[in-house]
Amino acid sequence: MFRLFDLSLQLNGFRMKEAQTLFNSILAVPEAEYPQYVENQRRKIAEYHLQHNLFYQKLAGTTEFMSWNDLPVLTKKDLQKPLDERLSKGYRKQSVFVNKTSGSSGDPFVFAKDKEAHALTWASIIYRFGWYGIDFNKSYQARFYGIPLDFIGYRKERLKDFLGRRYRFPIFDLSDRFLEKVLQHFRTKKFDYINGYTSSIVLFAKFLQAKNIILKDLCPTLKVCMVTSEMLFDADKKLLEAQFGIPVVNEYGASELDLIAFQNPQDEWQVNSETLFVEILDENNQPVPHGTEGRIVITALYNKAHPFIRYDIGDVGILDEKSTFKKPLLKKLIGRTNDVAVLPSGKKSPGLTFYYVTKSIIEDDGNVKEFIIRQTKMDAFEIDYVSSEALTPEQIKGIQQAIDTYLEPGLHFTYNRKETLERTLRGKLKQFQSEL
Repeated sequence: MFRLFDLSLQLNGFRMKEAQTLFNSILAVPEAEYPQYVENQRRKIAEYHLQHNLFYQKLAGTTEFMSWNDLPVLTKKDLQKPLDERLSKGYRKQSVFVNKTSGSSGDPFVFAKDKEAHALTWASIIYRFGWYGIDFNKSYQARFYGIPLDFIGYRKERLKDFLGRRYRFPIFDLSDRFLEKVLQHFRTKKFDYINGYTSSIVLFAKFLQAKNIILKDLCPTLKVCMVTSEMLFDADKKLLEAQFGIPVVNEYGASELDLIAFQNPQDEWQVNSETLFVEILDENNQPVPHGTEGRIVITALYNKAHPFIRYDIGDVGILDEKSTFKKPLLKKLIGRTNDVAVLPSGKKSPGLTFYYVTKSIIEDDGNVKEFIIRQTKMDAFEIDYVSSEALTPEQIKGIQQAIDTYLEPGLHFTYNRKETLERTLRGKLKQFQSEL
């Protein structure tokens, strides 16, 4: 078969053969030598930026590498300045891969990768998708993603979809009428896998559940579903596997970095240790032991165009006690550091705790399709939800009791039934929002 996907990367200046060779050489490093590989590569990239990047020199306050823990932790706010000021010497916007983050953390910015580093990112993605028999040159993707609505942006994405063997379902309209059209495509197209935002794919699974349809019965070519960008709860994973009839893989990534963690066929959330170095730090920027919760801080080991060194991605998580340098495992992704509810008692709780507790009650009977929670005052929250029927007083009472038990009593909830929920420009659903 003509390898259109490989050709599209090549035409964009990404030398995939070299990237594949480098990636394979990293995979071949034995377990016993892996700590030294990580130590050497992270020092090498830090020294490169201390020597060749004025932005990073100013941030670090030095041009000399002393020790890893002396390097500053880079935040998204540090990066909210013109890209030209952040590029390393010898790199220009025209010669690098440039993109922008989605802004779901509240701090969007433009970033760059040199073309070698971006080719290595693709080698990493190709390798992980290959665990499930997916080949980007042959496999056909059903894509649940946002899409730019301006004419040029829209056409550009559709062309990229064509080159990447993808059929995109824009997720700004998730009405039953639209999902019926989506279902029709699965009846007539030979999709190999599903990929896209968790909330949209979960909504499609609920639509199938209401119709008592197993998707693989209609589309026997389907092998696997990869969900990304939003939290995947255990109950939702079970629902997806039941309604799709295929394995569901949880992906955690960031456009400015790479795939950060990807569920492997042994059902472990395996962290990318080939192109990234992932640390879990406490509030004083000190590493915490495996099994302990902390901020996820990531170093891109090969990006010379732009420093992502000890970069606080804005998420909280836990590395598994079984983690090694070669095979780190993400035990739990708790959510974003800025999605924290501050309660009248002074207690701080991840906003997703509210979502999780409420979800266990609100979705029992399949009436509520999706919902979000907004904190409007210290003791006041609003739940916006889409449902066939309005919530009953009994359900509302159940939610209140669960919140009293798991969080604290005296919190006030208002319920707003909506036709649709507001998504970000890219189509993401922000499940908890603090408006304080």
